[in-house]
Amino acid sequence: MAAIFSCHSCSSLFTNSKSSLFNNRKHSINYIRLSHSPNNASVRRFRPICSSQNPNRLQSTDKQIDRFSGVKECVLSVALTIGLITGVPSLSYPSNAGAVTPALPDVAVLISGPPIKDPGALLRYALPIDNKAIREVQKPLEDITDSLKVSGVKALDSVERNLKQASRALKQGKSMIIEGLAESKKDHGIELIGKLEVGMEELQKIAEDRKRDAVIPKQKELLQYVGGVEEDMVNAFPYEIPEEYQNMPLLKGRATVDMKVKVKDNPNLEECVFRIVLDGYNAPVTAGNFVDLVERHFYDGMEIQRADGFVVQTGDPEGPAEGFIDPSTEKTRTIPLEIMVEGEKAPVYGATLEDIGLYKAQTKLPFNAFGTMAMAREEFENNSGSSQVFWLLKESELTPSNANILDGRYAVFGYVTENEDFLADLKVGDVIESVQVVAGLDNLVNPSYKIVG
Repeated sequence: MAAIFSCHSCSSLFTNSKSSLFNNRKHSINYIRLSHSPNNASVRRFRPICSSQNPNRLQSTDKQIDRFSGVKECVLSVALTIGLITGVPSLSYPSNAGAVTPALPDVAVLISGPPIKDPGALLRYALPIDNKAIREVQKPLEDITDSLKVSGVKALDSVERNLKQASRALKQGKSMIIEGLAESKKDHGIELIGKLEVGMEELQKIAEDRKRDAVIPKQKELLQYVGGVEEDMVNAFPYEIPEEYQNMPLLKGRATVDMKVKVKDNPNLEECVFRIVLDGYNAPVTAGNFVDLVERHFYDGMEIQRADGFVVQTGDPEGPAEGFIDPSTEKTRTIPLEIMVEGEKAPVYGATLEDIGLYKAQTKLPFNAFGTMAMAREEFENNSGSSQVFWLLKESELTPSNANILDGRYAVFGYVTENEDFLADLKVGDVIESVQVVAGLDNLVNPSYKIVG
C-alpha cells in the first residue's frame, strides 16, 4: 500500500511505495528510505529507478517539493518527509493529520542549526587543529559573507569592522600562529601569513573605496590563505585507524577531484566540471575507498542514476553487482559507516550516532552545504557502503543545518566546492565523462588499484 502524507501549508504530496529503500536488482528503488516492509525478504540496495526497463520494478512516486509557505506551519510534514528521504522509519497516521501526535524529534532541533553552509568554511573548520589564534583571524573573515547581506553602504561599514577585527587578531596572535605550524611546513605557513597581511591591507582599501563587487573575490583569496595556514598546522595524520580497516585504501589527508559531466537535453548547460574536496582527516576509509575507485576509472562513463530534487546519485555498476567487485577477491568491497563527532579525536565506526545514543552530537562534516557528498548504504546494514555516492541538494526546510537526521546516519566525506549549484541541473542519464584526482593523491595509502588483477 502506498502511504500519502500531506500538509495544508504545503503544495505537495509525499508518496512512498511498500518497500524498503533497498531491494533486489529486479525490483530496484531509492537508496534513501521511503518506507520499510518487514515482510519483504528480498531487501537489497541502491539501484536507480527506471520503470520502463522492467514492468515489475517498484516505482517511486516521490515528487519534487514545492516551496514551503512556512517552516513552523509545515514542521510535521517536514519531519515526515525527512523520514521518507533519510532512512528513518516512516510515521504512519490516520488521514486527519491534525489529530495526530507522532513521536517526533524536538521541533526546535528540526528548524534550527548553525549558519555555516559554505563548503569551504566547513572544510576549514573541520581541520584537526587546536589553535585559537588562527580561528580568531578566520571567523571575522568568514563573517564578511553575512555582512554583505545588508544593503547599501552599511554592508561595507560592517566589512571594515570584520577586517579590523581580523587584522587585530592576526597582529596579536601571530607568534602563536607561527608556533602552531608543523616544523616541516613552517616556511610555507609563514609565507602564507605574509600574503594574508598584504591581502588584508588590499581588502581594507577596497572597502574604503566602496568597491562592493571586489570584496567577495578578495575575501575568498584571504580565506584560502587562512585555510593554507591551518593545513600547515597539521603535522601528521592525527589518529590510529582501527586494525580491521588499516589495510583498506585510506586517504590520510585531503584530496581534490574534478568530475566532468556531460549534460543531455539542457540547452543552457552542455558540460560541467565539479570540483570536490575529499576529507580524509575525518573520513579516511570512505574517502580512501572513493579515491581508489576514481584511480580505477570506475566512475568514468557512468550515468547519473538519480536526480530528484533531493539528491544526485551514481555509483551502481552495470550488471547484477550493486557495488564495486574487487577483482582480487571477486567479492563486493564494502566499507564501514564512518562518522567523526565534534570534539572526538577519531571517527565512530560501524554505528550511527543514534545507535550509540549521541542524539545531539554535532558531526565534523555535517550535511550543511549544497553539494555535501556522502556514501550510500543499506539502511539496516551500517557497514554496507561500496561504490554508490550521493550529493545532497540542500533545502533548508527539509535539511536544517546539523539537525536534519541525515547527520550521524550517513558518512559524509567531502563537499563540492566549485559549480555546486549546477548539481541541481543534472538529470538521470547525464554521463560522468571522467573523475580525476588533481591534488592529494599522495595522501592515499594501500591503493588497491595498483595491485595486479
